[in-house]
Amino acid sequence: MKILMVVTDGFEDIEAVGTLAILRRAQLDVTFAAIDNTHALGRYGVNITDLVNLKDVNIDEYDMLIIPGGPEYIAEERNPEFLKMILNFASHDKYIAAICAGPTILGHLGLLKGKKYTCFTSMNEDFGGTYVDQYAVVDGKFITGRSAAAVIDFGFAIVETLCGKEYAQKVKDSIYY
Repeated sequence: MKILMVVTDGFEDIEAVGTLAILRRAQLDVTFAAIDNTHALGRYGVNITDLVNLKDVNIDEYDMLIIPGGPEYIAEERNPEFLKMILNFASHDKYIAAICAGPTILGHLGLLKGKKYTCFTSMNEDFGGTYVDQYAVVDGKFITGRSAAAVIDFGFAIVETLCGKEYAQKVKDSIYY
């Protein structure tokens, strides 16, 4: 199982780094990539370097896409290639996980129609699905997280979905969660 996490400048630091840490703690194979660059500056000044440039990624090799939130979602949503990539994952029935502002992109693309989802509460629009007021929601191949406060639950929802409840519990126990 290969996972692709994509950021650009303005990403929500804790949502990207916290999720990445949980997934790597679970020994999942995660590629951390940036749109049109090999680095990205987080909303609160975390400068991530040595990222893979998304242009150099063969998305066909990946089973899941993760979209952290933050003000970056605006730049991502304006990037036709990024939107095309999301639609490619969806059309190939691959997993897509998004947190905070990230699910808004999915909603605008029509991917949340008929789905249960969560997102940053004030960004919830009528996406044609059912908004659920909880930290993490799994509906089929879509995993959504509510906010920066939801990072741990969001990360473990991904681990449980990909690796099973028992394995996720072992990883939770390793951090006394």
